[in-house]
Amino acid sequence: MVQLHDKTFSHFLTEFEIDTIVQELADRINKDYNGKQPLLLGVLNGSFMFISDLMKKLTIDCELSFIKLASYSGTESQGEVNELIGLSTTLDNKDVIVLEDIIDTGNTVGKIFELLKDEKTKSLAIGTLLLKPDVFKDQFKVDYVGQEIPDAFVVGYGLDYDQLGRNLKEIYQLSN
Repeated sequence: MVQLHDKTFSHFLTEFEIDTIVQELADRINKDYNGKQPLLLGVLNGSFMFISDLMKKLTIDCELSFIKLASYSGTESQGEVNELIGLSTTLDNKDVIVLEDIIDTGNTVGKIFELLKDEKTKSLAIGTLLLKPDVFKDQFKVDYVGQEIPDAFVVGYGLDYDQLGRNLKEIYQLSN
């Protein structure tokens, strides 16, 4: 059990389970992008631990950039995505993999698609450590899914509750 602010969270995924999920994603990306040099586009803040571990497991050459958007306040999605920090590199003729820590409704990735629609990418793929299929609006294909989870609020391994919990090595689920 972990206490963050006024909420209690119970254990959900161990450090070993997370490492296994990340390795499986890296293996798929290594295979799919063999001979290519994709640009990994991480969505901050939550994806930083996931991307760090994923990059260590990739054997292909790749570039890295970040974009920062926000749609959460507390434990609830606000439904509106606000761009905070934009791209600092060109995406022209690049294979781009957008990487999220978690996709629930898909609003954030939908906004990223909107922001990237005028870019001249060679290809665009989406990857996520965690996916909540029960609330995902299914407006686009998620190419790389680490693990599907129920519609529950989770923290740890980069995921936060009002900025706390990102430093936890394991993932915890909101207790009822």
